[in-house]
Amino acid sequence: MSKHPPSGSTGIFSDMRYFFLNKPEYQTKIRFQSEEERIVYRQSILQRTGIGMNEYSVLNIHRIGIETPATFVFEELLKWNGDSSCWPNHIAKVTLKDGELQNIKVNLFGWPKNPFSHKKGLSVLNLFHLFNMTALKIQKTPAPFDFDNARFLLYECSGGYPIGVFSMYVRSSIPERGEKEMSQLFMMVGFNFYGSEKLSKLNIVNKTWQAIHNRVTSNTMCRFKQLCEWRFEKFVNGGIHISELYNQSISPEKSG
Repeated sequence: MSKHPPSGSTGIFSDMRYFFLNKPEYQTKIRFQSEEERIVYRQSILQRTGIGMNEYSVLNIHRIGIETPATFVFEELLKWNGDSSCWPNHIAKVTLKDGELQNIKVNLFGWPKNPFSHKKGLSVLNLFHLFNMTALKIQKTPAPFDFDNARFLLYECSGGYPIGVFSMYVRSSIPERGEKEMSQLFMMVGFNFYGSEKLSKLNIVNKTWQAIHNRVTSNTMCRFKQLCEWRFEKFVNGGIHISELYNQSISPEKSG
């Protein structure tokens, strides 16, 4: 397990270094070996979340094993508020409406300061608005028939950034699939580029978007794994209350 939490980001340049320029420790993107395998994943997502992926040209799924129980990982997900130790919050500022995960707005460089204000400015400033995330379902406890302790957050997305649906999904590992850690975390997006299925099928558009998205997502997941494992180790071995670990980990002075 990790001996220290990920270093806290202090601004736009450290966000660029940690999330865009850094080579991830683990390559988390799932690469489908065949169209049949992709179909199986689509059906599995539909079965668990109730949302179909067939309408989206791009199905992008990342996975990482985390050496903590699935329950612990999901509790960490529920604390997500754009903490810049695991998310490039100085570049893509996260704001939770009323402090809840049901409605989230993400703005470029944190502009405007109050993204839920009803005040209207120049239309060109809407370019700073990346996307809204509206929760379709937040499953905090496993369904009665689930054998793998699965929990997830599922969002419908709208706005400038071309994502249609986004999900963070965690379950216990399945040894029969070669999974060795206690739990597996998945991040999934499905989209048509700016609503256009034809644009999404253009090779240059698809490759450019995925190159950026995959690098940031892999770094985000690697840092989240590091944070979870560090907190869990301290919680189990150090007897430190979990709220203290959270406060320590988001302080740049204590997380270097």
